[in-house]
Amino acid sequence: MINLPLPSAPLALAAAIVLGLALGLLTWAVVARPRVNKQLLGNLQRHLNAPGDEEEFTRADEEDASLLSATARRLTSASMVRRLERLHVKAGHPADWPVPRLIAAKLVLAVVIGLLGLVYLQKAPSLLALVTAVGATVVAYFVPELLLHSRAQKRSVQIQLELADTLDQMTIAVEAGLGFEAAMARAGRNGKGPLAEELVRTLQSIQVGRSRRQAFDSLAARTDVTDLRRFVRAVIQADTYGIAIADVLRSQAHEMRLKRRQRAEEKAMQIPVKVIFPLMLCILPVLFIVLLGPAAMDIVKAFS
Repeated sequence: MINLPLPSAPLALAAAIVLGLALGLLTWAVVARPRVNKQLLGNLQRHLNAPGDEEEFTRADEEDASLLSATARRLTSASMVRRLERLHVKAGHPADWPVPRLIAAKLVLAVVIGLLGLVYLQKAPSLLALVTAVGATVVAYFVPELLLHSRAQKRSVQIQLELADTLDQMTIAVEAGLGFEAAMARAGRNGKGPLAEELVRTLQSIQVGRSRRQAFDSLAARTDVTDLRRFVRAVIQADTYGIAIADVLRSQAHEMRLKRRQRAEEKAMQIPVKVIFPLMLCILPVLFIVLLGPAAMDIVKAFS
């Protein structure tokens, strides 16, 4: 048992003031919206020319940073900032979660939970309370990063599922006489998911002067999907060696459909293994109690 002295009145007042300020900063971090250039936002919504590089989005986020965000950025290590920027790119640059706000939210959440843990520790001082307060503070510090990572994973899975159908559309368009970039534009306009957004953004990068190789390399780096990266390599090789793009699209679409079927079969084969543990821990004990309970009671009664 850890015996901590009770806080004095000035210390309690200071803790209440700091807690109120932290809650106010947290409210600002959640409610406040970034200043967005209306013309740029309109161009992106109309699929016109717009910056296609993640570095330009990062610079725009830095310009929107307020005093709190700048202070939080100084208090955060450079490696953590780079990690958040990479996760932000893979999550599709969510407008409601700019990098400066994420950095500020990490610190504000850690401060708020730390102060609440301190109050709880003073009310019930013990080793368990100390471990709980420290653990909750650490978890609160990484909550924005975990949410961003979860969103990036969901986006990658959605891109992986949409890739085969999108390649089929592009193959049909190319075989009908359209060029490769025109087929990409049509697939981007007809689609509604993250893959369509990435195709449109890649075309915007090409239109503003980047080479096809650079634009597709940026596409593979932003999405971090293995199947899409393989398709990008195939397109770059076809562009380098003069291979017919229709043959490349047809073979890649067939391969993506085959992989999607194999992934579905793999998940179906994993179901019996995943069901074993809930069956053994939850269903079988109850079944044994219902079936063997009366018999055990009769045996005990007979021998007693």
